[in-house]
Amino acid sequence: MPTESRPATVDRLPLRRRLLPVVALLLLAPWAAECSWGGFTLDDFLPVLIFLGPMYGGAAILIRETARHLGAGWPAIVLLAAAFGVLQAGLVDQSLFNPGYLNDTEYADTRAAAEATLVPGLGFSVRQAFDYVGNHIALTICAPIVLVESFLGPDRRLRPWLGRPGLAVVGVIYLLGSLLIFSDSGRTGFLASPLQLTFAAAVVLALIATALLPRWRHPHPRHARRAPGPVWVGLVVVVHFGTEVTPGWPGMVIALALAAGTAGLLAFWSSRAGWGQRHVLAAGTASLVTAAAFAYLVPPYSPATPSAALAADVAVSVVTVALIGGAWWRLRRASPVVHLGAS
Repeated sequence: MPTESRPATVDRLPLRRRLLPVVALLLLAPWAAECSWGGFTLDDFLPVLIFLGPMYGGAAILIRETARHLGAGWPAIVLLAAAFGVLQAGLVDQSLFNPGYLNDTEYADTRAAAEATLVPGLGFSVRQAFDYVGNHIALTICAPIVLVESFLGPDRRLRPWLGRPGLAVVGVIYLLGSLLIFSDSGRTGFLASPLQLTFAAAVVLALIATALLPRWRHPHPRHARRAPGPVWVGLVVVVHFGTEVTPGWPGMVIALALAAGTAGLLAFWSSRAGWGQRHVLAAGTASLVTAAAFAYLVPPYSPATPSAALAADVAVSVVTVALIGGAWWRLRRASPVVHLGAS
């Protein structure tokens, strides 16, 4: 994904047109985060958008706007998404530290597998941290941003949508949404220890500081060799999913190695000639395709009849295909040969 050498200017379009992608991201982020992998039935889709939209959608907008205002590229977005993942799981709902967080759901039996990678003293599972933070990076933040930006023309794709007043409003919405989840997150009286909270806050600050480094704002020279086709990019991203086959610490070593290798390969390919928004779309939505496929294999949080669960899974497939297919069509129609700078 591209980087810029200087901050971008805000769109000067009418307010209605500038707010359209903002509203789209506000709604798409919670759907991708909680519904796209089969976590809820159809009846719960609307409540998810209403109650989780301010937190998930607000975070996605703030992260996207911060990167675009600074003229930074996808490395900064990914790092800020990781910071949000740690903030959400470590400080807001504290699911990272609460061993009983999933006790009242259909995933209560995953506790034993999580405890196989428990970190002594800090009391959190590396497996759960990898899954929670990784899903927030891929599904909550990156996939929705990629989709919404792909629907925009190349002249608007990298420009900020909101000025300072708009960012302030979104910031308030995000804070209120986070406070709502903190007060009603199913923690059953659980509160992380000061050491756990300090650790999570330190990680969040470190990730934010790294994301704001000036290096992400400078374009890099392109290599002469051409990038592979978008389909290959998407397939490589899909490979690093499904790493829970090997349990315990060996599985975590494999998962971390695959994630690091995938990130390195994407960074290398994105510096080649021909890398464009189609490649970014393939990389950014591979997680959404994988989640939609696995939705048929996992239960929703709350017990549901087989027909209700299947209806939700089919709806997820239809929405996923429509979103990604529409984005691909839009790119072919609006910017078939636009090439973006390396990230």
